[in-house]
Amino acid sequence: MTHKIAILGASGYTGAELIRLIAGHPEMDIVALSGERKAGMDMAQVFPHLRHMALPALCRIDEIDFSGVDLCFCALPHKTSQEVIRDLPDNLKIVDLSADFRLRDPAEYEKWYGNPHAALAQQDEAVYGLTEFYRDDIRAARLVAGTGCNAATGQFALRPLISAGVIDLDDIILDLKCGVSGAGRSLKENLLHAELSEGYNAYAVGGTHRHLGEFDQEFSALAGRPVRVQFTPHLIPANRGILATVYVKGVAQAVHDAFAAAYADEPFVQVLPFGETPSTHHVRGSNFVHVGVTGDRIDGRAIVVVALDNLTKGSSGQALQNANLMLGEDETQGLMMAPLFP
Repeated sequence: MTHKIAILGASGYTGAELIRLIAGHPEMDIVALSGERKAGMDMAQVFPHLRHMALPALCRIDEIDFSGVDLCFCALPHKTSQEVIRDLPDNLKIVDLSADFRLRDPAEYEKWYGNPHAALAQQDEAVYGLTEFYRDDIRAARLVAGTGCNAATGQFALRPLISAGVIDLDDIILDLKCGVSGAGRSLKENLLHAELSEGYNAYAVGGTHRHLGEFDQEFSALAGRPVRVQFTPHLIPANRGILATVYVKGVAQAVHDAFAAAYADEPFVQVLPFGETPSTHHVRGSNFVHVGVTGDRIDGRAIVVVALDNLTKGSSGQALQNANLMLGEDETQGLMMAPLFP
């Protein structure tokens, strides 16, 4: 059976990445693409790298007939997603790539995003979309909230360690570097080539980054007590990729053993041999996550390094992985392509 797919927000990076991935999926057919500011344009005009594909022209959301759609990906900005999803048919399966349904408590959403929650009924049914840890819930869900790319990286680095009880929960430092595509496709002065190239910078320093809301929610629920990580993100002059270096108090070999046990059967998570650390080069354009552990020169401390592609495993690949489960397909369908190298 071929599933009919719509992508809302197809003119952005995550929308284009979804199209690229679905092109290799034998059981999905894209029947509608929206792009409000580019409605009426062909995808070849918006993303020339997709010109070889037979795709519908971009349209406005209100022009889509959702009665012929099995699943909808929403690659829209936060706040907009709530307003759109609230009015979509109740029987439509939805994977949302925005931040709008990630935080279960509406008060937390307002705290981190500055707007009152506009779709409370839909929030009640939303399932958090980090596939490796919510697989059964996602399989039965109608609405899945895709994880933030930084939040996903940090959770791959820390969830198994919290579950196994092998680290000090009050001494966690998460240092993360992300490529510029994580900021989206909209024109921003600080993302101009002359502003960004030949350097990199920390941002949202001191606990203001919105993905901290996801860390607080997920780590505290997992531990059964409040867990607050020290987190500093950095913007690097690269198009794709996230590299997180996490400093924890714990025995390094026990930390590695916890990862090996937790990810032994995961098709997309590769735990490197003890002492090896990953590179974003080795996951680029793929749905794979590489996890490395090494000991620190200070006894009783370990260093965890995680690499993934922010547009694929951090967003659109994760979304397709979730959609496969929701539609009863093999979880890896359309996602087993090797990373691009060099």
